[in-house]
Amino acid sequence: MRDAIRAIAADADAAYDPDELWPAQEWDGWQAALPLKNLYVGAAGVAWGLDALRRRGLVETALDPADVARRALDAFRLEPDFIAGETLPAQKHSSLFCGETGPVLVAWLLGPSGELADDLLELVQRNIGNETNELMWGVPGTLLVARAMLDRTGEERWRAAVTESAVALSAERDDEGLWTQTLHGNTARILGPIHGFVGNVAALEDTHGAADVLARTAVVEDGRANWPPTEGRDDKPRLQWCHGAPGIVVHASGYLDEELLLQGAELIWDAGPLDDEEKGAGLCHGTAGNGYGFLKTFARTGDELWLERARAFAVHALEQVDRLPNRYSLFTGGIGAALFAADCLEGRSAFPVIDTWA
Repeated sequence: MRDAIRAIAADADAAYDPDELWPAQEWDGWQAALPLKNLYVGAAGVAWGLDALRRRGLVETALDPADVARRALDAFRLEPDFIAGETLPAQKHSSLFCGETGPVLVAWLLGPSGELADDLLELVQRNIGNETNELMWGVPGTLLVARAMLDRTGEERWRAAVTESAVALSAERDDEGLWTQTLHGNTARILGPIHGFVGNVAALEDTHGAADVLARTAVVEDGRANWPPTEGRDDKPRLQWCHGAPGIVVHASGYLDEELLLQGAELIWDAGPLDDEEKGAGLCHGTAGNGYGFLKTFARTGDELWLERARAFAVHALEQVDRLPNRYSLFTGGIGAALFAADCLEGRSAFPVIDTWA
């Protein structure tokens, strides 16, 4: 596993170009201005991931991640890589995952400056009122940013930003404990982390009533539990981090009823890793994202069976990275799989970005 993690970093080094950054996989770059610069599938995410692996002593890189992050930010400001033709929120530049906020935060984390911090605060404040009500584009994402900056600086302006964002997000919660997402011209009450309920709860750090919501929305059959993508709709079932049991288990493991937690984790294991080229090895809808469910279950129960299962998924994810065309992306590519493998080696369960920036 250590050799495979080093190989992923070496491949990222070799594929990097100072002007073109990294090549984009077709799905990741669909209808976007290339090169990709954002946190989700672009250079900012790869720069942060490489730096995190380097700081943990797992890789060496010939690149300067801080320089890469700054280049990604400068390139984003020249030509943002939003998907063309999609209905996006008015505050799209404030998106943590797909907008300017992600590259600014990574650039600050890797090379802090007062100017970057000021830019970041403006983006966080500008996102108040965003009706998407989810992590990728909305206030929950910039609430995570405000918390990260408060933790690192202790500045009162960031404490105020946390409070303002948390109050705004709480105000959008309905009487049933859910949020309505307005996204790409559609409205729904989504349950998963990147676009819905458990991601909002994680950002808000208020789990009051959250276990009840997940208990009533769970679909339990033959001792296995899954959750539909959206509450109250008969959507096609999914089993990946962004929609379905893996994301629920990962981000609700601290408060979810333990029987439901184990039923969800057993379903992930029974189904096995996501083994096709489109889904791949990554965090968002691939093997690594699902595998974090086992790390969280291990952290909750202390049962080493779940750590063994996580490591089995990690080996498979690393093999996928080696076998499939690589994706230079934090959430869909090899860097995310490498971070998952690193956490499996260390028995650590903190999910990148949402749980930790370390």
